Amino acid sequence: MQVPLQITLRNLPHSPALEELIRRRAEKLDAFRPGITSCVVTVDAPHRHQRHGREFAVRIDLHVPGRDIVITREHDEDVYVALREAFDVAVRQIDEHARVVRGEVKVHATR
Repeated sequence: MQVPLQITLRNLPHSPALEELIRRRAEKLDAFRPGITSCVVTVDAPHRHQRHGREFAVRIDLHVPGRDIVITREHDEDVYVALREAFDVAVRQIDEHARVVRGEVKVHATR
């Protein structure tokens, strides 16, 4: 990546394993689409519900030339599932943007 990865953990204790997972997934994104100029990953545990357990929210802000991509995912009780789902969506959205840039997606004329 041209700009370093920014990782923010809110309402969570520092976890080297979680940060390493985020770094590996971001490197895979960069290998998949080398034009990514910035990546900001925020993992938040907003509050604890007495009955529902812990909830995690993941937000990924990506900038590729010509577009900003924002992904948000929430999951109950497992931050790793929320991260996996968010990065999977990021791959799909980056791929869709690349197809549009290459002209593989038809653009309908406006009336």
